[in-house]
Amino acid sequence: MHQLILRDRLRFLLNPFLSLITSLLMRIARIKPKGRDIVYHCVSRIVGGQFLLGNVEKESFRRMMWTQAEFCGVEIVAYCLMSNHVHLLVRVPKSTQIDDRSLLNRVTHLYGAKSTLTKRLKNLLETTKSIPSGQRNALLARMGDISVFNKELKQRFSTWYNRRNGRFGTLWAERFRSTIVEGVAETMRIVAAYIDLNPVRAGLVTDPKDYRFCSYAEALSGGQKSQNAIMGFYPSGTWQRISSSYREYLFVKGGLPGHSKKIAMERGAILREIKAGARLSAAQLLRLKIRYFSDGLALGSTSYINKLFDENRNRFGPRKRTGAHSLPPALERLNVTTLNKLKNEPIS
Repeated sequence: MHQLILRDRLRFLLNPFLSLITSLLMRIARIKPKGRDIVYHCVSRIVGGQFLLGNVEKESFRRMMWTQAEFCGVEIVAYCLMSNHVHLLVRVPKSTQIDDRSLLNRVTHLYGAKSTLTKRLKNLLETTKSIPSGQRNALLARMGDISVFNKELKQRFSTWYNRRNGRFGTLWAERFRSTIVEGVAETMRIVAAYIDLNPVRAGLVTDPKDYRFCSYAEALSGGQKSQNAIMGFYPSGTWQRISSSYREYLFVKGGLPGHSKKIAMERGAILREIKAGARLSAAQLLRLKIRYFSDGLALGSTSYINKLFDENRNRFGPRKRTGAHSLPPALERLNVTTLNKLKNEPIS
């Protein structure tokens, strides 16, 4: 009995240190390839899993998301805002030169034309024809980085949310999770569809077009940026043709006997088919919760994952290991490999 009490006390004392170590390891593990575009699937969760995001909050987050993306110079490829978590598929471009006028435009977009910072930079451009290097570098340090984008977006939203609700303290449960996604059309289409289908998997709607806080619904309502992102999943075509193809991708049955091609199977039926050994289509599999999309380090072709592993070999410690791993047999139709194997059940 005395030993049990002592053990519990040690756990209590050590937990803060273990959490700190875990946090530091997570920070070290974030992979940010240099010199090329990189796509991330980011997931942020509300503290305690609380359902704090209603329609007003989601709409505010969406506005801030687009504004922050414009400032940081990143592209929102797909998104879905749920009541207790947020999914973002974000492309971060490789570093490019940004002139002073473009820098001012980004600041204006984020802070508004009447802000003190905007006025100060505008005055500097009109008088000295340039922004001082110190201020310029400070602004550039906040651009083109997935961690800064998520941090500033969540901080801005937290400030707004707490002020509106008379609340204080943290709103987000943890640092965001990120999975690198190979920036090719097929892989991004798979992950975007998985994100758009979140409200369907949660049982909120049967059709993602009816959930206004996802990129697919925004595209159908005329959102040009979301339309452009979906069009990037296909080699060519008009929006009408491509939107039809993407919709079929979201709903196609995959040719199982007795199933219509236009109506998606429900989750329970898909799990039964998998248990029976059926080879299901990507569209069917995306109706399930697949942990590789949120907990994996990276998703993509074998050659892409192996290259990513080779470039970041020192991050994985001295253990002998290979680069790309195949997904479990039940998920092989997704046609991607992963940088890490998951020990717990990856499908539910």
